[in-house]
Amino acid sequence: MALIKLTALSYDYPNTRGLDQLNLEINSGDFVCLMGPNGSGKSTLLRILSGLENASQGDYHFDGQAITADYLANPQDRQRLHQQIGLVFQNTDVQLFNTSVAEEVAFGPRQLGLSDAEVAQRVTDCLDLTHSSDLRERVPYQLSGGEKKRVALASVLALNPKVLLLDEPLNGLTIAAQQQMLTLLQALRAAGKTIVMASHNFKQVQAIEPRFVIFNVAHQIQADLSAAELAAQPEQQAELLTL
Repeated sequence: MALIKLTALSYDYPNTRGLDQLNLEINSGDFVCLMGPNGSGKSTLLRILSGLENASQGDYHFDGQAITADYLANPQDRQRLHQQIGLVFQNTDVQLFNTSVAEEVAFGPRQLGLSDAEVAQRVTDCLDLTHSSDLRERVPYQLSGGEKKRVALASVLALNPKVLLLDEPLNGLTIAAQQQMLTLLQALRAAGKTIVMASHNFKQVQAIEPRFVIFNVAHQIQADLSAAELAAQPEQQAELLTL
């Protein structure tokens, strides 16, 4: 059974359609890169997967559970989903709000009611994992773009989710920081995490050989290809390089 299953899923904004009749299955352990033009629906899909938005039509199942407006209206059910699916926003400034990096990473585990010792261990582990231990006493808003991305990821990882959603995690980073982020995501994939990321950085992402789900301007899935399948389609590769 697929971990994530979307069936004829659509999303409507007040004056336009954001997603149109998506059918998509993502299995546990997959590394999926969402690509497509600006406004094609990638960020909208991530928000639906994370439970921040409800589909207008169609079905969304996570681990066999139908994720509906009624399901998300229940605070316990909503918290359960947010523990299992973590989202790192494109603009990490909206995600970081505590007075220190350590407090930022501790925030989620504290909401779960974990003991002080368990919270402290998760903070240490997640900062180590994201190469952010030297930042623990820093103020989040004073960090560089790459540092903020790593801290936002650490704060999501502190909840130990099954699925990581990342919206343009390479944007605004130096080439070195982009490579560091991709190496980290590969390690998380190897550890069993399911990763879905939206990106325009085809050249960098191509090197880690994810599965590519490509959107078109009509807010539909144009193609769903393995890295090997995409490698055999030079025209499609050329199109992705222009995004």
